[in-house]
Amino acid sequence: MGGIDAQTLGERIRDARRRADMSQEDLGQAAGLERTVVNKIERGARKVMALELADIAAAIGVRMSTFFDAPVPALASHRSSQGLATADSQIDTLLAKLADEVEFVSCLGGDELGLGAGPTGAQAGIARPATNADAEVLAAKARELMGLPANQPIRELSHSVADIGLLAFSRDIGKDTADAGTLLLRSGGISLVNSHMKVGRRRLALAHELGHYLVADDYTVDWRVADYSDRSVPFESRLDRFARALLLPDPAFAEQWNDKAAHYGVRTASILLASEFRVDMATLATRLNDLGLTDGETAASVRRHRATQTDIVELNLHVPLEELAGTTVPRTFSRAVLRLVRDERISRERALDLLQGTFDELDLPAIRERRSDEVWKFFP
Repeated sequence: MGGIDAQTLGERIRDARRRADMSQEDLGQAAGLERTVVNKIERGARKVMALELADIAAAIGVRMSTFFDAPVPALASHRSSQGLATADSQIDTLLAKLADEVEFVSCLGGDELGLGAGPTGAQAGIARPATNADAEVLAAKARELMGLPANQPIRELSHSVADIGLLAFSRDIGKDTADAGTLLLRSGGISLVNSHMKVGRRRLALAHELGHYLVADDYTVDWRVADYSDRSVPFESRLDRFARALLLPDPAFAEQWNDKAAHYGVRTASILLASEFRVDMATLATRLNDLGLTDGETAASVRRHRATQTDIVELNLHVPLEELAGTTVPRTFSRAVLRLVRDERISRERALDLLQGTFDELDLPAIRERRSDEVWKFFP
């Protein structure tokens, strides 16, 4: 096993073990090694045999090649800044795993991924928003980059962000954890959204992460999207404003609000527009304040409104499938994995692992029947 020395390999094993929240003793028991042997391997004081490394990788739950591949630069920088003694959060671990899997599919020729399809950062003329006005301008620019109308709801935000190279995954990682995180890859990026939240909050979180992606922030984890204070964390507050402007674009939203509020009243107007633009009531109320469309008392009442089954029937509301619910993978990623299966570049078992339980065996492409004479191509 060439390419890296024993010390570097040991450090990568140690880091992977820590991200899996395993002790040296845990890893030793799972891989059939003494704890002292694991300790020596991680220090680079003992070489690890190929079969041992395979057992270690299986015990940790990573591909063996992970130990030999150079990590994504943004991920390596993040880990360095955190310090080796700092344990990664759950979302850090999941982002690292997703980055590894996306890079793996990409290196096999996953053209369907569309990574790097959109311009980001200063080189593309995209500046970090310093004011609320800047945030509004960036939201309009984002819609333009995604090829979306300036005045219409975004039906499936996770599909739209993929058009500019940001792959959005979701996973339920619990209530008291981060809302979302984003990691820049060598080309393009990935976001992970905590699907424990309701759909409006999930879409807002992804919109916020899109802001980080567009300004080329290497690595971000957001714990409470929409709760950032303009005084304590002004840049994150600007991205919250960007997210609201992206989902509820001015002046289309303002025109519809004024028309519906005058015609139906505040409660019905709130329910109609929240359903139309697929946002939660808190986001709707804050956006009303952003644009000066209502007073504080009315905005507070909007926050309290909830659509009932009666509203859904009587107002004939469209109730689409919930976006980013449970565990989801981007359609472009699924398409790339399925092609690799069809081309026999990866096994069906590996494909199911990459697709994270969103497919089962019967969903995969049928196994190609081979001609009886094909065996001869394997012989000189």
